Amino acid sequence: MTIIELLQVNLLSPMVLAFALGIIATLVRSDLKLPDELYTTLSIYLLLAIGLKGGVALAETSLAVFWAPALATLFLGLIIPVFAYSVARKIGKMTIADAAALAAHYGSVSAVTFAAAQTFLDAVGIRYEGFMPALVAILEVPAIVIALFIAQVAGGPQGGDWREALRELITSKSILLLVGGMIIGWLTGPRGGKEVAPLFVDLFKGALTFFLLELGMVAARRFRDLPSAGLFLLGFGIIMPILNGLLGVWFGSLAGLSVGGSTILGVLAASASYIAAPAAVRIALPQANPGFYLTASLGITFPFNLAIGLPLYYTLALWIVGGQ
Repeated sequence: MTIIELLQVNLLSPMVLAFALGIIATLVRSDLKLPDELYTTLSIYLLLAIGLKGGVALAETSLAVFWAPALATLFLGLIIPVFAYSVARKIGKMTIADAAALAAHYGSVSAVTFAAAQTFLDAVGIRYEGFMPALVAILEVPAIVIALFIAQVAGGPQGGDWREALRELITSKSILLLVGGMIIGWLTGPRGGKEVAPLFVDLFKGALTFFLLELGMVAARRFRDLPSAGLFLLGFGIIMPILNGLLGVWFGSLAGLSVGGSTILGVLAASASYIAAPAAVRIALPQANPGFYLTASLGITFPFNLAIGLPLYYTLALWIVGGQ
């Protein structure tokens, strides 16, 4: 498929169109709004479903197959926040707190973008390793810790409670549901996976469509902050995921992942957290400007990855992995 055909498949998927509908609803000031309880329920469902499916796949995966992708993912979690911080400080001239906050968001991962990547690959008929959800859990925490550590070393105490931030991160619903679901799936294996498949597999795409409708409305509300964010943040929110995505695809190829697996690792590296990272940053770096890190991650990078990034990273994986 050409890049134009891939874009068409992606942009005309129900999930992306639902996200666009959410944006339109906000821009035209519609009274459309999902109940808060439904939004919370959907986020819990998606995170647990991703963890369960990854755990079931891990139960059937040998350590010899898994260790290299896991190590590559961990390495990405260490170098991406350092790179993002350096760019924000040296090129963006941001404060230590704002640069570290951006680094935490871009070093971590968006589970929803990961789910959208799986849906996109399924739509174009590309297979990928079943243990990929485990890599989401591996990438979620280390990058945030590294970014907050950079802020501590570079500027001394930033006025936040670091121990409370770490506790908030470890006990956050995204970490608990991803890791807990993965452990449940691993312990119960394929038998347990079949028992819950009608809920956590068959209904997954429908729930993701609902969730992206709400995220479209949330992202559109961040658009009003774009003028004050400046051109640097706009460029950062687009160029950084492309560079990180390229790095992720390359690391995936080195770790022996398939084209589909390398695509997803590229997506993980390119995505920006807007669930776990904001909670930790709010506690550890209270003086960091949410208008910067939330606008960049949710208002710029997430829509870019959802609309353009997914077929782009797949094309990069075809070039890098498929050309080997």
